[in-house]
Amino acid sequence: MTTPLTIRFTAMNLDDLPARQGRIVLLQDDQTGPSAAARRVNRLCKGAVVRAIESDAFTKAKPGEIITISWPAGLVADAVDIIKLPRRADQALARKAGAALAVKLGEAGATVLAAGHSAAMQLAMGAGLRCYEFAHRKTKGAKTIGALDLMVNDPDKAETGFAPMRAVIEGVTMTRDLVSEPANVLTTTEFASRIESLRDLGLQVEILDEDEMRSLGMGALLCVGQGSASPSKIAIMQWKGGAADQAPLALIGKGVVFDTGGISLKPAAGMEDMTMDMGGAAVVTGVMSALAQRKAAANVVGLVGLVENMPSGTATRPGDIVTSMKGDTIEVINTDAEGRLVLCDVMWYAQDRFKPAAMIDLATLTGAMIIALGNETAGIFSNNDTFAGQFLRAADTEGEAAWRLPLGDDYDAMLKSQKADMKNVGGRAAGSITAAQFLGRFVNDGTPWIHIDIAGVAQRTAAAGVYPKGATGWGVMALDRLVAQMFEQG
Repeated sequence: MTTPLTIRFTAMNLDDLPARQGRIVLLQDDQTGPSAAARRVNRLCKGAVVRAIESDAFTKAKPGEIITISWPAGLVADAVDIIKLPRRADQALARKAGAALAVKLGEAGATVLAAGHSAAMQLAMGAGLRCYEFAHRKTKGAKTIGALDLMVNDPDKAETGFAPMRAVIEGVTMTRDLVSEPANVLTTTEFASRIESLRDLGLQVEILDEDEMRSLGMGALLCVGQGSASPSKIAIMQWKGGAADQAPLALIGKGVVFDTGGISLKPAAGMEDMTMDMGGAAVVTGVMSALAQRKAAANVVGLVGLVENMPSGTATRPGDIVTSMKGDTIEVINTDAEGRLVLCDVMWYAQDRFKPAAMIDLATLTGAMIIALGNETAGIFSNNDTFAGQFLRAADTEGEAAWRLPLGDDYDAMLKSQKADMKNVGGRAAGSITAAQFLGRFVNDGTPWIHIDIAGVAQRTAAAGVYPKGATGWGVMALDRLVAQMFEQG
């Protein structure tokens, strides 16, 4: 997968401004006068830039907003965009400005006269994240967008600094592409094949098939996919960038490529959105891609359980009892609570094989999470305050909203079964919490663990900020930063 927007850093060259096509972009602090670049553009435009900067529109504009001079005299460019941006703009504001610029980009692209502006790379990050459109299944393809050229004082230094950010944009793009694909294209086999292609980035990839999972005793995961013609799989991605004796961080993703609910069939209205029920697996895949591309100095293993939940004569029935890899028996009360059955076996396998330093699972797990936090904030649950705090800080830094919810013995009691060791659902009340409580039973004592329910944030119905309409890729940036801050060496 490649970033939809071409981003380039070039040396400052004001001599060819009159011939520049597309848009010319100025970064203007309202506390200082026009920069040298702005003064040059102003002369070419016969004073239009200064008039714009001194206008009420610019004065009243919020930081990150854009004032546009269309078809400026003295230039070939379609427009001059003046972005109101402090010289020391924070990361969130710079990305917001970049996203706002991305909306305006056309076929001819844009030239940003950034010079030594500290926000240039973050602005490029915001533009790269917002310039996304899933058009792989459209005969006319995606909207054509020209390159974003950022003129800076030291392009080599800027390119070096931007390289890890470019890797993250690529990871987010891959996640969005996976979430956006229809289920007749992104089968479990196709998903596994795309993961196998990441070997080209230096990841070690293994695919476990149903016979191997059966021999491991993964009755919980296998029961989810047994009604589908699409074979269940587990894909394992290892990135070994740290010391040989460093225990890895384990990332676990729910990969239900389509979820009908099984025998506990979902309502028809909105079922087409269940192509995104593999969002957790997509995030894990995108993170692993980003870590490999930026050569992260850490050991991280990503594991995703790939299944399809379909009703058929072989499907799991409500009331069936299955045995997990751990050995616990589970009464399946509702076959639409399938994600936790996938995750629990993959989590147990990850701990048994890799002995991780910590573990994080991600899943579009519960509709109750959308009721609780809407589509703006993910819910997290954890058995370790320090680990949870580290993740929340990383998510906040990257602008990916998350909120911690409780776990507790009283919720655990709601999973009690008369026929098995536990039920897979605890009733309507506290649905997201009891789902997390279920998963917590498959975490070894002493293993720091976070469960992230991304049901509400994996997709958006409208574009906002760095997120386009549709798949968001939420979590790739936060997890990449968590790895950098908590697990990388040196």
